[in-house]
Amino acid sequence: MAGFTVENVSKVYDGDLPTVSLQHINLEVRDGEFLCILGPSGCGKSTLLELLAGLQLPTEGEIRLDGAKVQGPSRSSGVVFQQDASLYPWRTISQNVGLGLELGGMRKAERQALVDKYLSMVGLQGFGSKYPHHLSGGMRQRAGIARALVSSPNILLMDEPFGAVDHLTRLQLQNDLLRIWQEERKTVVFVTHDVSEAVFLADRVVLLSPRPGRIHHIFDVSQERPRKREDARLLKIQNDIYSAIYDVKTEADLEFTI
Repeated sequence: MAGFTVENVSKVYDGDLPTVSLQHINLEVRDGEFLCILGPSGCGKSTLLELLAGLQLPTEGEIRLDGAKVQGPSRSSGVVFQQDASLYPWRTISQNVGLGLELGGMRKAERQALVDKYLSMVGLQGFGSKYPHHLSGGMRQRAGIARALVSSPNILLMDEPFGAVDHLTRLQLQNDLLRIWQEERKTVVFVTHDVSEAVFLADRVVLLSPRPGRIHHIFDVSQERPRKREDARLLKIQNDIYSAIYDVKTEADLEFTI
C-alpha cells in the first residue's frame, strides 16, 4: 500500500504580510493511481507536493502516508524536481543516479546493477559514463527519473518535470513515464499547469483555485490505456477543465473586486 490522506491542510508563509499558499485541502491519494495536480501559477501546486514529500510541514491539518503522519522526508517517496539542476555536474550520470544507494552503503557491484537497470528503463543505456552537460535537457530529466526510481520508492512525486523541454520531447517523456508507471505500478503525484498533459496522464486531475489554493474540482479520467491524444472523450474532459478554470478565475476576480 502507498497512499496519502490529506486532512484540512493549510500552509501559511510567515512575514510582514503572511502569505496563505494553501487553504483547507482534503484529498485521498489512492494506492497505485496516477494523480495530476493542475492549477495556475502561484496556486500552491509545488507547495502541496513538498508537503506530501515531507520537505515542508503544514501550518494546519495533517498528512498521513499509509496511516503514519508525515513529519519529514521518507524513503517511501522519490521526488523529481522541475529543473535538472539537481544533477551534480562533476558526477557522471551513473554516479548521479546511484548517489542515494552509495550514501546508503550499498556495494558498488550491486549498486551499478541497479543503476544500469533503471538507466535502461528510462532509455539512457550507454550514457552512464557521460556527464550532465553532455546530455540534452530531456535526457537529464530521464536521469532524474532514474535516480528517483533506483531506491525503489512506493511513491513518485513529480514537480512539473517536463516543463523545461521542447514540445516533442515532452510528448515522448509523457509516453515513457506512462510505460514506466505501468511496469512499476507506483503511486504517482504529478504537478503540471498543462491541461492536455494532465488529462493524457492521469487517473484523476485535481484542479486548484488561484492562491490561496483550494481544491476547486476533481476530474475522473477513466479512459483505458494506451490513450490517443485525439480521443474525443479526452478532449471533452479538457474542455470541461478549461471551463472550470474560467469559472474559478471569474470567482477569484469577483472576490478581489468585492
